[in-house]
Amino acid sequence: MEKPAIAGGKPVRDTKIFYGHQYIDDADVKAVTEILKEDAITCGPRIEALEKKLCALTGAKYAVVCSNGTAALHIAALAAGVGAEDEVITTPITFAASANCALYCGARPVFADICSDTYNIDPARVQACMTHKTKAVVAVDYTGQAAQLDVLLEMCHKRGIILIEDAAHALGTNYKGRAVGSISDMTTFSFHPVKTVTGGEGGAVLTNREDLYKKLLLYRTHGITKDPQFFEKVSHGPWYHEQIDLGYNYRITDIQCALILSQLDKLEQFSARRKAIVKRYDEAFLEMPELFVQQEIPESDTTRHLYILRIRPECLRIDRKGFFEAMAAENICCNVNYIPVYWHPYYERLGYKKGLCPNAERLYEEMMSLPLYYSMTDADVESVIMAVRKIVNYYKS
Repeated sequence: MEKPAIAGGKPVRDTKIFYGHQYIDDADVKAVTEILKEDAITCGPRIEALEKKLCALTGAKYAVVCSNGTAALHIAALAAGVGAEDEVITTPITFAASANCALYCGARPVFADICSDTYNIDPARVQACMTHKTKAVVAVDYTGQAAQLDVLLEMCHKRGIILIEDAAHALGTNYKGRAVGSISDMTTFSFHPVKTVTGGEGGAVLTNREDLYKKLLLYRTHGITKDPQFFEKVSHGPWYHEQIDLGYNYRITDIQCALILSQLDKLEQFSARRKAIVKRYDEAFLEMPELFVQQEIPESDTTRHLYILRIRPECLRIDRKGFFEAMAAENICCNVNYIPVYWHPYYERLGYKKGLCPNAERLYEEMMSLPLYYSMTDADVESVIMAVRKIVNYYKS
């Protein structure tokens, strides 16, 4: 049997496949270059155009676009009224921003463990973590699969808690027939290059509540308003504006919005291709008892941002680090998403300790993210599968 390249064999391919990559076509380039010839390249008409398009695509009543997904989470937490002495419940298997948004507001993140099969936050653990200090729950649609939104919403609303859905992975996903973005109290998106749709950077918060929408607009732009209905003093003239709260410069440019608008025209085809790749991966890996395949709840029609390969250490003579390195030697570039947030040194200094969320910690030790992006060819996909199969066959117990 041929050994994996890490043990001296020939790689399954000569060129690298990256774990994620943006897709930019001529229409995208044209959209951006047209903006560069216009008068307004920031604070211009593409901002409102993108917000309207996001509402049309999702069914949400309001959208506020901003500089990135982290900014979106921050202003959502501020709009939810999160402040000092409050607690915000979230998952440890996420990018740090999902928890950091609580810290930005002076609140304390509380980590609820994940479901061991779907890898999304476990509603039962969320309920167990709720106290009189809980102000918000940040539920992450991990890998693009929607969290159990109806259960979480009911749980939160019974206690007057705001549900913020971190849907950075989930643009294009539907939950019980409704588009993600139209369901939770607030839903945040990211337009980072490895996401389904990109603006280079960029973020958005969607909501159906007018009161939250007005707060989000303020927090995006320094807490400053030009709307006379909010003025606390008499206007001095048409140039007049007031800072009525402490906000931030989280504006996004028309250049980025033009790119996102063009990318959104391709959302359906982006989603279809990602689903086809996931289907092929599932078919291949379900045949290998040495691996776990992430389970999906029937309520979620998922546009997957990440594909998680999870090894069963008891079935293999190789750990996750070794498997990761073996894949790299086969010219398949993987990633690990994510280190449990409270394992980071900053969180350790805040007093968080290992052992808090056993399911999340075990998942981290056993998982890696395989390549998944629109422009992957069928041959690329088969190369990834061949590399996994080759390593499994060589190292299986």
